[in-house]
Amino acid sequence: MIEKLEGIEERLAAVNAELCEPSVVGDQQKYAALMKEAKQLTPIVEKFCAYKKVKAANEEARAILDESGADRELRELAQAEWEETGEELEKCSEELKILLLPRDENDDKNVIVEIRGGAGGEEAALFAASLYRMYTMYAEAHGFKTEIINANETELGGFKEISFTVEGEGAYSRLKFESGVHRVQRVPETESQGRVHTSTATVAVLPEAEEVEFELDPADLQIDVFRSSGAGGQKVNKTSSAIRVTHLPTGMVVECQDERSQYKNKDKALKVLRSRLLEIERDKQNAEIAGERRSQVGTGDRSERIRTYNYPQGRVSDHRIGLTLYKIEQILNGDLDEIIDALITADTAEKLKANPA
Repeated sequence: MIEKLEGIEERLAAVNAELCEPSVVGDQQKYAALMKEAKQLTPIVEKFCAYKKVKAANEEARAILDESGADRELRELAQAEWEETGEELEKCSEELKILLLPRDENDDKNVIVEIRGGAGGEEAALFAASLYRMYTMYAEAHGFKTEIINANETELGGFKEISFTVEGEGAYSRLKFESGVHRVQRVPETESQGRVHTSTATVAVLPEAEEVEFELDPADLQIDVFRSSGAGGQKVNKTSSAIRVTHLPTGMVVECQDERSQYKNKDKALKVLRSRLLEIERDKQNAEIAGERRSQVGTGDRSERIRTYNYPQGRVSDHRIGLTLYKIEQILNGDLDEIIDALITADTAEKLKANPA
């Protein structure tokens, strides 16, 4: 581990030196890439420096204890110092192991979230709207920006499906574990006898793909323009600005009708299509890597039931890590940090088992 850390320390010094070169400053693409690398390496090097400082203090205290001529008072001070720095050294070592874990290259990316009502008809659509509200409130609390790409709204204000972007540094790292089936147990507004119903909605969280990562061949695309539709009344857009993009090789269809501009709708639709196709490619690559297994937490398969929201009991349970919280109102108001932090901790523990130092 020490050799690896020393190599990272040398690399950061080299990156910082490059950033000062006029030729690099003038090359925006290279400068941005080096700045990104420096940002990723800096926390590791800072922790390594702290580790070395504590280690030196620990060794100095040990040397005093090993001296036969040291007086009693000095030995007592050295003993206390040795024990204290020993604990600190162990803590630093564990933190470094976590910092050295393979990093998800998508963690800093913006995301595209797709929510679809599942089993339960209108109640599932209303639950999908509750999840959309939960994620937008969470995003707002963390300084992330959200923007709707496409929405298929029902008469009662639910969503058969809705897709939107979440933009902000680290958006994917915070939301990537939300993919999967979310289940709700509650008495629907349409239920006259007060019976609890169970409905579901699926959530997919995709890292936003950049054009350089996945290039679309125009010959593979069929682009249709149509009039936007809505739940009715004033929500119907009378202009033909909605865009439907069909990826002919896969049959994948993406629609966008949120903007009044054809160009903006087309741009958003292509962004979603690119991200979906890149995700398929990543899944194929992961499946082909011999011996590679997803951690127990994972980023959630769309068909996997990951969480239950039980209204009568005020309970939210995440089934992947056995976490139950009796604060459903706060969670549905965007207070997701306790769940997300627990998922990240569990995922880190799994990675540490798979990558012992």
